[in-house]
Amino acid sequence: MAEMSGIHVQKLTVVQQAIASCCGAIITSLFVTPLDVIKTRLQAQRNPFHDGKCLVNSSGHMDHVYVCKNGDSKAWYKKPGHFKGTLDAFVKIIRIEGIKSLWSGLPPTLIMAIPTTAIYFTCYDQLCEALKSRPGKHDEHIPVIAGSLSRFGSATVVSPLELIKTQMQCRRSSYKQLYLRVSTKVTVDGWLSLWQGWASTILRDVPFSAMYWYNYERFKKMMCKEVGAHEPTFFVSFTSGAASGSIAAVVTQPFDVVKTHRQTQLWENETLKISR
Repeated sequence: MAEMSGIHVQKLTVVQQAIASCCGAIITSLFVTPLDVIKTRLQAQRNPFHDGKCLVNSSGHMDHVYVCKNGDSKAWYKKPGHFKGTLDAFVKIIRIEGIKSLWSGLPPTLIMAIPTTAIYFTCYDQLCEALKSRPGKHDEHIPVIAGSLSRFGSATVVSPLELIKTQMQCRRSSYKQLYLRVSTKVTVDGWLSLWQGWASTILRDVPFSAMYWYNYERFKKMMCKEVGAHEPTFFVSFTSGAASGSIAAVVTQPFDVVKTHRQTQLWENETLKISR
């Protein structure tokens, strides 16, 4: 129990932190997916996707690679449309295709977002608590250490799901067939093949996470001091997160380019293997 201003505040358990993270991932996915759909459709309109190539859609929340093959125009990201801009695309997609089209591609988003977010934020909170309880530690270094380790761990644990998602999107099949293909890949290429592309992911995500949490905690303290608040309000947390995320995104942009090229190459190679 922690006492603040005569009020007893109970700390969240690990399970409660994980549940809160999952709920946050679901809510964020529901809000972000329509923007991803519009952005992808606009990109498809300007630069048509060729068969056998891959479209990397990076929203900042999750990365997805969509495999273009056989000239299939039924896929949501290849549907025809003549959009003049974001607002025009938003209106036309709802009017012509229905509002449900704005949430196309939501299932693969949730498949990756829920476990990644749950592991990431739960580990961050637990590491911060553990580091703060140790004597001789400087508080300003805690967000950097906790953010880096939690992102490293979550990316490592969830990385094999990328392969499974690749197989699901490249060819429709039963769970038994999916299991057989993944197990065959492990038998032929070894267990480490499940972590293809892991290095490029770590190269981008770990520096981003370290900078994000360091700046987030600093901005939050500065703003709380300015407004005279003992605890951060929604506005303080939102503004701190937006500012720190923008800074981290700009600094790590070169790593993001490397990751995108590497991810596209891996997915195209995987697609060729599956189609044989």
